[in-house]
Amino acid sequence: MAVSLQTKYPLRPITNNIPSTHRYSLLHVRVTCSATTTRNKPQAKLVVENRFMSPPLSNDPSLQSTWTHRLWVAAGCTTFFASLSKSIIGGVGSHLWLEPALAGYAGYILADLGSGVYHWAIDNYGDESTPIVGTQIEAFQGHHKWPWTITRRQFANNLHALARVITFTVLPLDLAFNDPVVHGFVSTFAFCIMFSQQFHAWAHGTKSKLPPLVVALQDMGVLVSRREHAEHHRAPYNNNYCIVSGAWNKVLDESKVFEALEMVLYFKLGVRPRSWSEPNSEWTEEKDISNNHKV
Repeated sequence: MAVSLQTKYPLRPITNNIPSTHRYSLLHVRVTCSATTTRNKPQAKLVVENRFMSPPLSNDPSLQSTWTHRLWVAAGCTTFFASLSKSIIGGVGSHLWLEPALAGYAGYILADLGSGVYHWAIDNYGDESTPIVGTQIEAFQGHHKWPWTITRRQFANNLHALARVITFTVLPLDLAFNDPVVHGFVSTFAFCIMFSQQFHAWAHGTKSKLPPLVVALQDMGVLVSRREHAEHHRAPYNNNYCIVSGAWNKVLDESKVFEALEMVLYFKLGVRPRSWSEPNSEWTEEKDISNNHKV
């Protein structure tokens, strides 16, 4: 007769005797305990196997920029500057300045809202196998585990995915429209969306290591602040999703917009968001204990 028992334990109970400086490579383990009873004597076997890999180090290739990343960022910047130029030149030629400026401000405000909606969606739904956005979903969900790794990503590595979206979206608009008001909105919206991941990285940065201008913009509320975004990485992990300026966070959280959307999706489709689950290993932050940390 054979009896097999399989259970899973979190990191802490089975690694109390492991020095903290060596724990980062043992994020989770699966413990399989099997016992076989025979006529002679029982035999037991204990198998411990790693389930997750350690967080990436500062020299990890996944954090480095490639020439493909740089080309996509260059393409995104080109389409953005083309739109901005059309807005400025068209405004000067038609003696318009207020309308393009207001359109640009609207683009800035709506980009913050858009970043929050998208951030909420990929934080709570889908996985790495989701078509088109699976890679971003995996990255954002892993970001909750190791939020400090975003400060290690090189510039183009951090922006290339959004730069690709901006290139394919804004280029047709550059070719189709010459209206300075339209491009006032498009250029500002595109800039904020494309660089939102950089604003996000700055929100995880150390104040003393950030450029003074960035710190000033954060303090003024022009860019999402470090203190405000820190709330997103604390239980219950269901607030402060916006990562451009954070201007929409208070409105969305107090009105419980995302909670209402989650209820609708649950009752209509039966899909539960990850934020409804009790804080577990996927949402609990691992501290940066690597000695190789370089921002």
